Amino acid sequence: MKNTELIISGELDGEDPEDRADAGPEAELRHLVFGEAQHGLRLDQALVELVPEFSRSYLQQLVDLDGVTINGKVARKPSSRVKAGDLGVIELRPTPQSQAFKPEVMALEFAYEDEHLLVINKPAGLVVHPAPGNWKGTLLNGLLAHDAQAMNLPRAGIVHRLDKDTSGLMVVARTRPVMDALVRSIAAREVGRQYVALAHRPWTGSRTREVDAPIGRDPRNRLRMAVVDLTKSPGKSARTDIELLQNCDQGCLVRCTLHTGRTHQIRVHMASIGHPLVADELYGGAPAAGMQRQALHACRLSFVHPVTQKAMDFRAILPVDLNQALSKWALRYNEN
Repeated sequence: MKNTELIISGELDGEDPEDRADAGPEAELRHLVFGEAQHGLRLDQALVELVPEFSRSYLQQLVDLDGVTINGKVARKPSSRVKAGDLGVIELRPTPQSQAFKPEVMALEFAYEDEHLLVINKPAGLVVHPAPGNWKGTLLNGLLAHDAQAMNLPRAGIVHRLDKDTSGLMVVARTRPVMDALVRSIAAREVGRQYVALAHRPWTGSRTREVDAPIGRDPRNRLRMAVVDLTKSPGKSARTDIELLQNCDQGCLVRCTLHTGRTHQIRVHMASIGHPLVADELYGGAPAAGMQRQALHACRLSFVHPVTQKAMDFRAILPVDLNQALSKWALRYNEN
């Protein structure tokens, strides 16, 4: 017997029905012997050698879910080291992440659709891409159900994101060449993206303001982003042009034009100049005017179609909750 031999329930080519029954209908228990070839390796590396038909990422997920035991004890860390002669058991079963990229039929609003790309009007509350805490029910799952070919594209063709509670327009590719072209256009700042935001406190000073301030992870709160000093903290350049649309005693309605696309960029930049978005509690806002989610809407999207070379320009009307908030503050939004 080779040192790296994989023993499945005591047999080389069999499966113990009792083990499978104990593991559940979608799981399989495999018994492992770690040999000299695995001595001193990280557990996840050793598992890749002994269970080569599965990815290292998937095997790490099983360790995190207490699905691996070594010498009768649950293995807690993928980075722990194994020794020759160690005996292991791994429960091969679906993990939330492994099930994330599955089609889910959902009602999606399309502002435009052809064989090359889609423009979607995303509702507030819809997560764009699977991630911890949101492994299903995302826009990506809906795209996979809408078009089976999306499975062949990275991230189902998604080239940029909106936060879960931000509504509005997104462009999604349907072919790899178009996806690559859109990514290049975004990087070259050739895709126009405008947002409408309702913010706390009346606007003062010039009606237009350019915020050119780098953004990075907030060193005091890893869940937030922040304007950072690049000589002291890691971050990336970020620029937002802000234009006052209307003012009132409670706050202001502004239009924001992105020149870069950093995480939470508008939310961070607005907070940095003393105007956190209504209901954006992560960045200092508070619920007001009936808004329970950050008052941010991607209202306009423009780009040159990568295939037809036609100039495309899309606008999305304000969602009901934001419209109602404006009415409560006696504000009115003019799309022009």
